[in-house]
Amino acid sequence: MVDALGVAVIGFGWMGRVHTQAYSRVRHHFPQLPLRPELVTVAEDVPGRAEEAAERYGFATATRDWRDVAADQRVRAVSITAPNFLHREIGVAMAEAGKHVWVEKPVGLSGEDARAVADAVAKAGVQSAVGFNYRCAPAVETARDLIAAGELGAVTHVRVRLFSDYAAHPDGALTWRYERARGGSGVLGDLASHGVDLARFLVGDIASLAADTAVFVPERARPAGATAGHALASGGEPGPVENEDYVNCLLRFASGARGVLEACRVSVGEQNNYGFEVHGTRGAVFWDFRRMNELRVSRGTTYQDQPVSTVYVGPGDGEFAAFQPGAANAMGYDDLKVVEAYRFLRSVAEGEPYGATLADAVRAAAALDAMAESAESRRWVDLPAT
Repeated sequence: MVDALGVAVIGFGWMGRVHTQAYSRVRHHFPQLPLRPELVTVAEDVPGRAEEAAERYGFATATRDWRDVAADQRVRAVSITAPNFLHREIGVAMAEAGKHVWVEKPVGLSGEDARAVADAVAKAGVQSAVGFNYRCAPAVETARDLIAAGELGAVTHVRVRLFSDYAAHPDGALTWRYERARGGSGVLGDLASHGVDLARFLVGDIASLAADTAVFVPERARPAGATAGHALASGGEPGPVENEDYVNCLLRFASGARGVLEACRVSVGEQNNYGFEVHGTRGAVFWDFRRMNELRVSRGTTYQDQPVSTVYVGPGDGEFAAFQPGAANAMGYDDLKVVEAYRFLRSVAEGEPYGATLADAVRAAAALDAMAESAESRRWVDLPAT
């Protein structure tokens, strides 16, 4: 027998839609899941947006006040896809109300915020998931398996990149994303958080780092009304960009490996250029999100002039078999969120964590805090031991 699980989504921009569609699709791909998510309510403070979402996706109710979700006894699990500055307040409130939480990264504005939500979840005894979706790609999981099995030898150095042009237009609206009090550390929380999680997922904990940051578009126009996504707002009253457009960071891992993490939101000519290179004493592995279902792998014993092969992931890799029957059939971004939904709901059903949790968010947030500290002090910063 499959039990119904009432779910809610708080915040209905693009990510709220992606979470909602993941709930709707999850049992199509994972019929063994012993829970059937039911869309109970959607909360969004932009007038009319929650009602539109309810009509389009089939939520039973809609509200402009997320506090209604905490009080709703029908809701047992909540997706928190609101802006960063709301993550802590909403996350703590939902945990204290006894609801399982799936919250988008970076989980607040700081390590303190992430820890507050993690502590509330632990105290309440509920399950958590965090939106580090790139680690869910079957190719990334396969790369991790190769590294863990010693196929590359000992890891020596790593490069992680996250370049995008979503903020490159000088007429991009001055939304909450560019404000320190509501958007936090800019590209650090938005993109570098993914980079930290990928680095940790593949190679292990980061021991220390040194970072440099910059703002390349220092002023933007204020929007006249509510925005969605990365809207333009030319002609509005100008205001300052308060957080980072760019970060470059040197990493030292606990294992002794070295790394470089670079992220930028104003990279003209770059659309979701995300990926990594991991080098070891006997080989290397390369991944590009834009070719999500491929890995480039070099391994063997020739060392010099050793060839690189392209490997197409297939049904034996990660959760690929839940989506496609054979290698080289493509999966896409939204599929990664379905994998997240599955692992979150499986955690709820079995009472133990699967996938990225708030513990991972706390570790990523500690690294982001260290980056900000390093950029200001111009020094290496040690991360707290796990």
